Amino acid sequence: MAGNDEAQESRHHPLLMGGGRRRKYGHGYSNRQMECLSAICGTFIGPTPLAAPYVLGKGDLPNKHVREFYEASGSENGIPEEVGELMVRRLPKEAVLLVWWVLWALSTRLGTVVLCGRASLCWDFPFVRRFAEMKQEEREKVLVRWSTMRGLLCLFRLAFAIFKVFSLYVFYSQVDESMKNPSWKAIGYDVNQKRGEPKRERPLVKGIIDVEAKVSRRLLDDLAWHGLSVSAENSRRNLYTVDCDAVVVGSGCGGGVAAATLAKAGHKVVVVEKGGYFWGDDYSSLEGPSLDQLYQKGAKLTTMDMKINIMAGSTVGGGSAINWAASIRTPDSVLSEWATSHGLPLFGSQKYQEAMNAVCERLGVVDGCTEEGFQNKVLRAGCEALGLQCDTVPTNSSEGHFCGSCGYGCPTGEKKGTDSTWLVDAVNCGAVILTRVKAEKFVFEGKKGTGRKCLGVLVTACGSKSSNSPIKLFIRSKLSVSACGALMTPPLLISSGLKNPNIGKNLHLHPVLLAWGYFPESDSSIKGKVYEGGIITTIHKILAENNSPRVIIESPSMGPATYAALTPWLSNSDMKERMLRYSRTVHLFALVRDVGSGEVKVEERINYRLSNVDKESLRDGLRRVLRILVAAGATEVGTTQSDGQRIKAKGIKKEDLEEFLNGVVAGEGIVSGSERWTMYSSAHQMGSCRMGVNEAAGAVDENGQSWEAEGLFVCDGSLVPSAIGVNPMITIQSVAYCVSNRMVEFLRRRKSIETA
Repeated sequence: MAGNDEAQESRHHPLLMGGGRRRKYGHGYSNRQMECLSAICGTFIGPTPLAAPYVLGKGDLPNKHVREFYEASGSENGIPEEVGELMVRRLPKEAVLLVWWVLWALSTRLGTVVLCGRASLCWDFPFVRRFAEMKQEEREKVLVRWSTMRGLLCLFRLAFAIFKVFSLYVFYSQVDESMKNPSWKAIGYDVNQKRGEPKRERPLVKGIIDVEAKVSRRLLDDLAWHGLSVSAENSRRNLYTVDCDAVVVGSGCGGGVAAATLAKAGHKVVVVEKGGYFWGDDYSSLEGPSLDQLYQKGAKLTTMDMKINIMAGSTVGGGSAINWAASIRTPDSVLSEWATSHGLPLFGSQKYQEAMNAVCERLGVVDGCTEEGFQNKVLRAGCEALGLQCDTVPTNSSEGHFCGSCGYGCPTGEKKGTDSTWLVDAVNCGAVILTRVKAEKFVFEGKKGTGRKCLGVLVTACGSKSSNSPIKLFIRSKLSVSACGALMTPPLLISSGLKNPNIGKNLHLHPVLLAWGYFPESDSSIKGKVYEGGIITTIHKILAENNSPRVIIESPSMGPATYAALTPWLSNSDMKERMLRYSRTVHLFALVRDVGSGEVKVEERINYRLSNVDKESLRDGLRRVLRILVAAGATEVGTTQSDGQRIKAKGIKKEDLEEFLNGVVAGEGIVSGSERWTMYSSAHQMGSCRMGVNEAAGAVDENGQSWEAEGLFVCDGSLVPSAIGVNPMITIQSVAYCVSNRMVEFLRRRKSIETA
């Protein structure tokens, strides 16, 4: 049967597991431009002399792996080619043009003089060297100078940041045929993690149809086998109509809950997901291929000014499949604010409390873990030393869960995302999940104000194997749900013709800044490695006057490539020394409940400007992080500011620490006439289609239904009225639980009207 064949097809995912496969590159750069890019990569990661004693502060002689690491270059092993293609695939078009121009200019002598100045001059004819002909130390000085430019010359700083991030990321994430990276042993990194039982049944396989893998006839057979009515709308154009009761676009925290609730009520549900389906043994825990397959734009999505890096899930299960398991209920102060200031009584009701109870029960949330990882131990120890309150974070995994790679998909299967909970419920009740298929627009009949109704959604297969045009499906339904997240729902609604001005506005990102502390094993009683154990199990909160969380402090998950990309680069040798400290360098982050907001009207074009209030809150949070790291026993601490801001912390005097902390800023600032900057991060996006009491206040009503079209609902993180201030998974699923029950009531009313 078609369904059994589908199970066989879905058993293995070589793209995710096969990170070391050789591939053809399509970046489109000339040979001269690639020569220049190779020189840039070799400047950021180049061979450098090794002086002992140096290793982790012990004075040990370097071992073979460390020697090879210091001899390694970013200009080798196909790294420049990989960097070139990744930039073209992942950067916004404006940044791609900037990169192309810089590489073209540096590949010429005149352009090199303009961009590099006197460093390109020499005494030999023709007296000017192209960038690739310059010496390593000269190229390093040029790149450092670029990193400090401001005003009209800030494009140089942007170019520096792009080249730095992509070069270091590829160098430390690239793996060979044995799934290893030559630098990992030197820096103390090991991807070997506890794994679940092999060859387990994949819980959603009976409901999954991978549309990308299908030719037209096979797809139609599979749809029919799953109980769906299919008709040819225009077979020559590969357009077909599929009939169902409800279609849900997105399978994350909102979509999973909606699909389960509707399917349990007896409705035929189709879930549309643009990502692929992975589970348990599919996950390799390899940073590069995992981010590429499981995150939107491979976790390289940024705001338009490229100041905030945004991580959002793009796979079956959405953010719940790759988040860090923190399961925190909506704070009472936030619920009170939403109920009163925003006039939404749902959030002050018993129904919402019952929804949170139901969500936590379905996710198997536990109050704590039996063993904390290294970073969380440091956070707890620092708070206790300072007399600060430090709370345990509930998680949707077992108490013994000690997996540090859940951000790459949980290999043990113990973390309970929607892909192992709500979506399983939906599939068991007959729901069908179409993967690798993208929603283009919702389809309506009638005009606004005259009974406009949503008829369903038009979707297109991602890279269909059909010999004709890509397969398109019009999924005709009685109820349609946009649950593709705060970044994707607004563009989808706008491309469908909706006009409410709130759509895409009020986007909150929970911006994050990081600080670090180095804890050499010889000087610390806290044991472990930064990549081991539960990612977030401890939290410290800085509260506002109304007792709501103004800033929270938690620990992140960072593989070597992400660590390198976020670490300040001052020189090749300094960077390699920092990387040798990777496994014992703790990062903690300050996350702000942002009062400022941004907008997203067009897919992957996000505008956001941090408010001064939020910058001040982040500054306070960053200083608190540094105090905690010092109190926990770090020998050195610092920020991720571009100037490499850091200070020796062991035995530091109080006045020296205060002087250092006074120089800590959030984001940008001027130091000695040069620009100091850092990149913010965001793993939480919300509020861009918020509920409102009327069309002027929100994009949808309190039931989650569009003001402009009957039968069109929103059910994801974009619904919340403002930033939450804590990890949002429980809030999003609880809101979705309430809204989904309203959808069931909508269909019940519609059926009673039709049969009356």
